[in-house]
Amino acid sequence: MSTPETSRFVRLRVEIVLEIDDADAVTRAALDRIGDDADMPADERAHAEGAVTEDTAEALAYLVDPFDLVSEVPGVELAQASWSSEPIDYDPDSPDWGADEDDADEDDEEGARG
Repeated sequence: MSTPETSRFVRLRVEIVLEIDDADAVTRAALDRIGDDADMPADERAHAEGAVTEDTAEALAYLVDPFDLVSEVPGVELAQASWSSEPIDYDPDSPDWGADEDDADEDDEEGARG
């Protein structure tokens, strides 16, 4: 009896919707993080500061680190991460909210059959 070979790599998809009650606090925190990054070149720093000042979603992307989500999980090492943020129209009562979850379930079933 043979067992199917499984990958050591797992893609974890997470979607989080956050409500921003204090955009200035988010921007200040992002500017502080950028200011504390001694390894960031000056031209990149200027670009980052402009981006987080103009866009709260961009500021939030500087503050959320996928490594923090898994750093305490035993037996795993973050191999690669990418993330983005964008303002959205959010209505938790909308029947359209969560539609992506159905698509993800279909992908999981196809992967299990494949």
